[in-house]
Amino acid sequence: MFNTLKDRLITWVTQYPVPHHLCSKGMHALTRCRIKPLKNFLIKRAIKILNIDMSIAEQTDINTYENFNAFFTRTLKPGARPFPSGLNELGCPVDGAISQIGNIKGGKIFQAKNFDFDLTTLLGGCEARATPFKDGSFTTIYLSPRDYHRIHMPVKGELLEMVHIPGRLFSVSPRTTANIPGLFARNERVVALFATEHGPMAMILVGAIFVGSIDTVWGGNVAPRKGSLVRVWDYRNQHKNVKPIILDKGEEMGRFNMGSTVILLFGKDAINWNESIKANDPVNMGQLLAST
Repeated sequence: MFNTLKDRLITWVTQYPVPHHLCSKGMHALTRCRIKPLKNFLIKRAIKILNIDMSIAEQTDINTYENFNAFFTRTLKPGARPFPSGLNELGCPVDGAISQIGNIKGGKIFQAKNFDFDLTTLLGGCEARATPFKDGSFTTIYLSPRDYHRIHMPVKGELLEMVHIPGRLFSVSPRTTANIPGLFARNERVVALFATEHGPMAMILVGAIFVGSIDTVWGGNVAPRKGSLVRVWDYRNQHKNVKPIILDKGEEMGRFNMGSTVILLFGKDAINWNESIKANDPVNMGQLLAST
C-alpha cells in the first residue's frame, strides 16, 4: 500500500519542498479566527466532509465554539469513551487507527515496509532514556482530522520527564509514512516519560504539517518552539513542597491542535498487546489495548 513509484513521486513533490513551519503558522492563525461566519463555515464543512460524529461531543451546538480549534479539540460527553476497569488492562490513549503494533527489535521500531526508525533518536538522542525500552513493546496510532484529538493516559502514571525535540513537520498520513524514511524520528515531537505499576512508559506526541501546537495538561503549549535545541524538563527531583504530577488511567494528558500521531512505548515483557488489534485497525480512546 502506498509504495508505488507514483506514491513516491507524490510524496517527494508534496513534502520535501514545502515550508512546513510556515504553512503550520498560517493554519494556526486560521483555526484561531473568531469571526463567527468564517469559523462556523469551517466547522460545518469539516463535519460534513469528514463525517464527524457530533452526537458524542459535549457541546453539539457549533455556536458555542469560539474558533475552529476549540471545535477541533472538543470534549466528549462523560462516559462516551469508558476505559477498561481491570488493574491489568490498558486503554487506548486516542481515537485513531493503528499504524503499527509490535515489539522493538535491536533498538529499531518498524514504520512501514522497508522502513524503521531508531528508538534512541526518537527519544531525543539520549541512550539512558532509550535503554528501558530496548526490546520492549510499541504501537503507533495515527489520528486523522475526523478523530477526537485529546490524548488520555492508558494507565496511571507519574510524570518523570518531558522532552521537546525540534524537527520537520512532514505529513503523517499513510502515504508519507510509507515513503519517508525515519519519519517519526525526524518530525518535531514531545516525549513524556512516566513511571507506572507496569514499569516505564513513554508517550511520544508527534507533530505534523498543519499541527498548530502540541499541549500537555501540566505544561500548556509545548510545541512549536523556536530554535534547534532539545529541551528537557525533569520532574524527578522537584522541591519537596512541589507535588508530583500523577495522572490516573483515562485522565487527559495532552492534545493535538490538528491531527497527528501518538507512539506508545513499554519495557520488555511489561505488556501484551490485545491480539484482536492489528495494523490498520481503527481504534477508540478507552478501548482495551493491552494487558499485563
